[in-house]
Amino acid sequence: MIFSAVESRRLYRQVADQMRSLIESGELAEGSRLPAERELAQMLGVSRPTVREALIVLEVEGFIDIRMGSGIYVNPRKRIGLDVPPDDFEGPFELLRARAVVECAVAEEAARLAQPDHVAALDANLAAMAAALEDRREALALDRGFHVIVSSIIANATLNRFIGDIHDMRMTPYFEKLASYFENGDTWRAAMEEHRAIRDAIAAHDPAAARAAMRAHLDQSQIRLSKSFEEETVDSSIPAAWRRAGGG
Repeated sequence: MIFSAVESRRLYRQVADQMRSLIESGELAEGSRLPAERELAQMLGVSRPTVREALIVLEVEGFIDIRMGSGIYVNPRKRIGLDVPPDDFEGPFELLRARAVVECAVAEEAARLAQPDHVAALDANLAAMAAALEDRREALALDRGFHVIVSSIIANATLNRFIGDIHDMRMTPYFEKLASYFENGDTWRAAMEEHRAIRDAIAAHDPAAARAAMRAHLDQSQIRLSKSFEEETVDSSIPAAWRRAGGG
């Protein structure tokens, strides 16, 4: 068996390590197509989001080429070796789970404490975002700004710094590559409307609604990042190395 089930420390990094080893050893030839994301998840005994995170690591490193709607291919070009996250760096889905724990509670408390100037700051942010939906970097900065404004309502410097830091983790080549597949004007427009629902609940001083709106926003963010890289079709041309692992 080429593969062993992965568990414990940073699953997506362990998955990336197994795939990288197969590529470096020549078990997966340059230009060959990898199995579908769904099949990889089954072979490795992990979730599809974990596979997706691993694939992004390998693409940033230059080992594979992800072609949306076509598949994932072993990169025949020279390894790029771009900046990649360290082994203990959180993946996007782990980050979203942490945000769901913290930011839902933050929104709930913000709804209790919000003053008119806080709501005005949220309104200004939403207006700026509406004008920046096609500019990913500006939209991302405004997205961060919205969540920091919500946090600032509580007036706790430590919490505010934490929220800022957790959003800054998205400003890396790894997250940039992932976002390049799934973020566009339509997804930013959806995020903006989700922000508006959070704003409305905070302005109405409705803690339960604010918590629910933040949770809905983060759930939708995860759904947006969970879109498959490939069409859901059965591919009969699975490389032999993967067949020996029981994938086809």
